[in-house]
Amino acid sequence: MDGLIGKKIGMTQVFNEDGTCIPVTVIQLGPCYVLQKKSKDTDGYNAIKIGYDEVKENKVNKPKKGVYKKLNITPLRIEREFQFSEDKYKVLKPGDKITISDVFKENEYVDITGTTKGKGFQGVVKRHGFGGGAMAHGSKFHRELGSIGQYTFPARVFPGKRFPGRMGGNTVTMQNLLIVKIDNNNSLLLVKGAVPGKKGSYVLVKKAVKKIKTKD
Repeated sequence: MDGLIGKKIGMTQVFNEDGTCIPVTVIQLGPCYVLQKKSKDTDGYNAIKIGYDEVKENKVNKPKKGVYKKLNITPLRIEREFQFSEDKYKVLKPGDKITISDVFKENEYVDITGTTKGKGFQGVVKRHGFGGGAMAHGSKFHRELGSIGQYTFPARVFPGKRFPGRMGGNTVTMQNLLIVKIDNNNSLLLVKGAVPGKKGSYVLVKKAVKKIKTKD
């Protein structure tokens, strides 16, 4: 689906006409640049590779420098592929600039993909919500895992048992988020609700797959 690359700025709130407070996430969306146009004849599928977030030339290797020099654009940090709709696929060409208004409109629904905050190595109480034991002074069982299997039979731990381990840092997609406002001058997108990731993390914004119709 049509989409763009952006950066999460943070959360705030806006008020609609009847005074209702709406929590929103602010995303710096684009501008993005078309880097490559893939087709069924050469690559087996139709897609457009776009880039976002300008970076210094010493941060990219020589082959990448050659690509950006040929396109006459500044090197970009993030590159992703999107399968644009057929009408946009025909019009776009390498080197073109894509802004928010070229893809999205207010009151549309979008799907946003980001990487959740990393929590490091965590125990089962925080990672999986286990209840733990009593917190009294006489208890010797507080935030531990407890029994993990049987004794004589089957005498093993079943696959999928929830254990302590690394938490966070997962790719998560939030579906059907409403676009509350678009600021074209500052390339800002305001969507209702929360978006995965910390401030400054990169996100992919695509048109909603399960709710295509705009809000009436």
